[in-house]
Amino acid sequence: MSFRTAGTENRARTRIRLLAATGVAMTAAACSTPASGTGAGSDSPPGASAPDSGGALKSATIGTVTVVTNARGFTLYSFAPDTATASKCTGACAQIWPPVAGPATAGPGVTGTLGTITRTDGATQVTYNGRPLYTYTADTAPGQANGNGLNVNGGVWTEVTASGQAAPAGNPAGNPGGNGYGY
Repeated sequence: MSFRTAGTENRARTRIRLLAATGVAMTAAACSTPASGTGAGSDSPPGASAPDSGGALKSATIGTVTVVTNARGFTLYSFAPDTATASKCTGACAQIWPPVAGPATAGPGVTGTLGTITRTDGATQVTYNGRPLYTYTADTAPGQANGNGLNVNGGVWTEVTASGQAAPAGNPAGNPGGNGYGY
């Protein structure tokens, strides 16, 4: 006889998804090699723990949504708990969701307002229409949006659209399955 409820089953599935995402991120971080560049974070591979360099942001269509990407074409995300002046993603969170290091310039299709904030560690992070920007280590190639709609680290992550609005959570543009894991 099982004493599990629907809520318990949902929490168990969420834990499995989180563990899968963490495993992918940790594997990517452990297996990645730094790209040649001018210093830590300069066009680092997405699994690297150093912040992603801003450079020229651009737009790309992933699925049916036009999103903001870094110069290498990786989807940029915002984190719901953040404010226009502070990132709430630090420590282990920032290793899985590397902050985009500033400053950045607007490339093709990027029409929103770019800015920067100073993180608690003193690093500069790029903002788009007042939202701090991040990449996601489980996005292993340009054109992926595996982090869209994930509710981890204390809030929901959404890809940033070129219009500056967060994409609808729960249906990652690059993942028609709805949560980035094919479930």
